[in-house]
Amino acid sequence: MTATATLSSKFQISIPKAVREEQHWEAGQEFVFIPKGKGVLVMPVPEMAQLVGIAKGAATSDVRDRKDRY
Repeated sequence: MTATATLSSKFQISIPKAVREEQHWEAGQEFVFIPKGKGVLVMPVPEMAQLVGIAKGAATSDVRDRKDRY
């Protein structure tokens, strides 16, 4: 899918309808912008419920705590 948008004078971009529908994005959803070279990766911020179990099996020994930081 190829879609384009124009940056407005208020530095806003409207996400094309085809992209919103394909990604199931909705109004009010929060996004993160990750710089990648000369471009930017745009991803929705996951809700806490979506993160449950994401680190299943991760080692919990030798975990740093805030007290370990300088």
